[in-house]
Amino acid sequence: MNTGVKITAFAAAVAATFAAAYGVGAVVDPVTPDRQPAAHAPHDRQPSARPGAGGTGGTGATDGTGGTGGAAGEGRADVVPAGLQVSQAGYTLDLLTPRVTAGERAELRFAVRDEKGRQLTSYRREHGKELHLVLASRDLVTYRHLHPTRAADGTWSTPVTVPAAGSYRVFADFTPGVEGAAGLTLGADLAASGAYRAPELPEPAGTATVDGYTVTLEGGLTPGRPSELTLSVARKGRPVTDLEPYLGAYGHLVALRAGDLAYLHVHPNGEPGDGATEPGPGVSFTTTAPTAGTYRLFLDFRHDGVVRTAAFTVRTDGAAAAPRPADGGHGEDAHRH
Repeated sequence: MNTGVKITAFAAAVAATFAAAYGVGAVVDPVTPDRQPAAHAPHDRQPSARPGAGGTGGTGATDGTGGTGGAAGEGRADVVPAGLQVSQAGYTLDLLTPRVTAGERAELRFAVRDEKGRQLTSYRREHGKELHLVLASRDLVTYRHLHPTRAADGTWSTPVTVPAAGSYRVFADFTPGVEGAAGLTLGADLAASGAYRAPELPEPAGTATVDGYTVTLEGGLTPGRPSELTLSVARKGRPVTDLEPYLGAYGHLVALRAGDLAYLHVHPNGEPGDGATEPGPGVSFTTTAPTAGTYRLFLDFRHDGVVRTAAFTVRTDGAAAAPRPADGGHGEDAHRH
């Protein structure tokens, strides 16, 4: 997939789970794809236009260029970023488990309902799954890419344990299995009870470690301009050249903007079996940050049959990440699936 993807603003509701309140804030310019994927169905969710703002009335439809009617790279102030809404295009994310207790295993249950309140049971499969679920804390320290299972009646469930009390955001990324339906990312707030102390966001660093792997980040984010990020994986000082496909790619990158959790699921430039993309050590992505600010990047990669996540903090100063190591593989910065 030769895809350059800009960061689609994800969840202003993250202020409640990651910082204070998940309430939807001011609309921001989204990160939209620079060019369409060559093979993957687009997994990054396009922003939907606000009704009455000259858009598509919140349907999520695009013009085929990866944007919502404007040229690539154009900022759009009249769009609602993906993940900021619990309802869109006639579908609603119904979080049946709105509260959990920190440190205790819980069953997270939810459903997607249509305009008549019926639970959706038909989904279009993308990257091997009917629905992708992301859970993140408002402080952007905790991140989970979960794989829930669906019952026949349309109820989804997955076990989850959150490490600390506070606010979390649940993102459901899916495409209804009906003719002409567009992909959606809906978001809802999850509260975790217990003693709470807000952690600080890790400082920017050029490396992260997880389970004995070292991931190096090269490149930076520049607001309004495409830039390339390359994440290279090594183990015991040696480059990993046999990364394994995970959900149809050698790496999956989720970017969340600090403050409102603007979200984008980015796919790499190239894909397994295209005759040009090597299975490591480097996985490259082309992205455009919509605004100045701090972003948290989460890279999922698979090796020796295990999916691991490396996390980075990046500021949009146009400079490459600092070439110093960080403890990105401890605590909640990284994890296995």
